[in-house]
Amino acid sequence: MGLLALKRYLPYMRPYLGLVVVFGVAQLGSLAAAASIPKVIQYIIDGPITHHQLGQLVPMAGLLVLVGLLEFVFIYLRRNYSGIASLRMETDLRNDFYAHLQNLQVSFHDNWQSGQLLSRAISDIATVRRFVSFGLIWFLQTFVTFVVVFVLMIGLDWVLALVVVACMLPIAYFSRKFHHRYKLIARRLQDQQGDLTTIIEEMATGVRIIKAFGRMPLMQKRFESQGRLLRGTSLEGIKTRAQLWTRLNFLPNLSLVAVLLLGGFNVIQGHLTIGGLVAFMSYVFMLTWPMDAIGWVLSMSEECQTASERLNEVLDSRPEIADRPAATALERCSGRIEFRGVGFKYPKSDEWILRDLNLTIEPGETVGIVGRTGSGKTTLAYLVPRLYDVAEGQVLVDGIDVRDLQLRSLRTHIGVAFEDPILFSASVHENLVMGRPIVSDEELKRAIDVAQAGFVWDLPWGLETRVGEQGYTLSGGQRQRLALARAVLGSPPVLVLDDPLSSVDVH
Repeated sequence: MGLLALKRYLPYMRPYLGLVVVFGVAQLGSLAAAASIPKVIQYIIDGPITHHQLGQLVPMAGLLVLVGLLEFVFIYLRRNYSGIASLRMETDLRNDFYAHLQNLQVSFHDNWQSGQLLSRAISDIATVRRFVSFGLIWFLQTFVTFVVVFVLMIGLDWVLALVVVACMLPIAYFSRKFHHRYKLIARRLQDQQGDLTTIIEEMATGVRIIKAFGRMPLMQKRFESQGRLLRGTSLEGIKTRAQLWTRLNFLPNLSLVAVLLLGGFNVIQGHLTIGGLVAFMSYVFMLTWPMDAIGWVLSMSEECQTASERLNEVLDSRPEIADRPAATALERCSGRIEFRGVGFKYPKSDEWILRDLNLTIEPGETVGIVGRTGSGKTTLAYLVPRLYDVAEGQVLVDGIDVRDLQLRSLRTHIGVAFEDPILFSASVHENLVMGRPIVSDEELKRAIDVAQAGFVWDLPWGLETRVGEQGYTLSGGQRQRLALARAVLGSPPVLVLDDPLSSVDVH
């Protein structure tokens, strides 16, 4: 179940093997300390108490306190270091997931809801981490506890031990039945969480349109409808878990009754001491929490398996636009662009957007392309920085097919500004440089002057003013001017502009 699903993600724990060893040793130490307490109690009852040796009671009580303190220390180490290791694993996994999302082609993002990707990047990765740090540890703890306690029980009375095992056999049946039912619920629940995230994200980004058209009640109705679906699935999951936990909680009580009756009979017959019976019952009590934990671990395991499957759906997607094995770097670029017999249609579509297109743009030449809506102007702009690949023909930069160039190298020579000016929740300066190497103040000023974006100097903190998500603290025209300034910054040899001034007033 969850253990098999984790096969792909457990290697993320390899860098933290030292921490894993520490909490593994601490886990065994805490179990050894817990298992020794009933033996000490048995010794006290059958020794000092039975023989009225009051002088040995205090030292034995001190031994119990010492063992309890050791168990406390081991539990602290286990929880602390397992939490540290799992959180570091979660961070590495989330970083790789984000990097993979960035490497995937634009067409992949066209076909995925942003809310589904968000829920995978946040909720599903957190679910995997929770199972590693808690569920997996408790699974191992439960297994080892059963083995150790069973061995100790056999040492006290093998018949009673077999009785306890017989009382636990229904666990396999209940667990299998739970697995088949809950895995469907877990998948539906996490998919619905992604759908709800999508609705919230769409509301947040489209709040102006929603308010302008007075569609708040409609969006509220959509949200509440999806919320009811999520609530119904959650309640179904709660009911399924409650049924399992109720049955599992009954088994230790059943075994306790059997042990009390048969053990009491053995004490009367002289086959077992009172201390041995107390120790045996203490071991039965030690199984009570693992029995409770089985239901919890099983539910976490199913959720982890579902989360892993959802993550794999993204991680198994291979980038269709990537560097070829023999791709070369474009050290210098004169800016010559050629479309040679280009044809293009979008993925999962049979309609040709461009067909048999031939166009050459010489260095220093400016070409404007006009046409009706949907004629492929924006698509043409996407092909130069290789946001999409042509279906036929070639796009060449300085006589080299763009597919034979390293993507990073190609895109460093191209400046782009699209009609929709995407700005990030950062400062004006950060939006302009976009992580480029150090840019001089003169270059920044020149780019701002070219785009006529001098309004930035009047902002409260100048270039360090944060523009908010999507740049909505600025007007549409101001956003487009900043996007244009970003495109021309550094004087790229190739400048691709797709109606970047549609919201700018003509002066």
